[in-house]
Amino acid sequence: MAGKESWGAMTEIADLKARRVAEQAKIRMLLNSMRAEERASIKGGPEAVAWVKEGLCIGCDQCTIVCDDDAIELYDTPLASPIMDIDVNKKARILRDPCTGCKLCVLACPTDAIVMIDR
Repeated sequence: MAGKESWGAMTEIADLKARRVAEQAKIRMLLNSMRAEERASIKGGPEAVAWVKEGLCIGCDQCTIVCDDDAIELYDTPLASPIMDIDVNKKARILRDPCTGCKLCVLACPTDAIVMIDR
């Protein structure tokens, strides 16, 4: 019977919530530090321009939302899929001249379809 006493009571929901919040804070801090390193390593500025890898672009429009320079447009293209028949699919295209190399689109892209290249 001594073994039963060592188990103790079940964890309370409030304790679980507190642990979850603490773990979320740790994960968020770790991800933010990783993103800060990533942001620092991405080249940018007037000598760089964004480039879209068309095969990775899903046409989600996130890049156009964050672009303050109106340097990104979406265009229609057929969906290259052997299992789905969709007439129109969207892809992003960078307009070189208005692009200032700010890197916001690179950071916003959920599929890493946008990279910075030399002008």
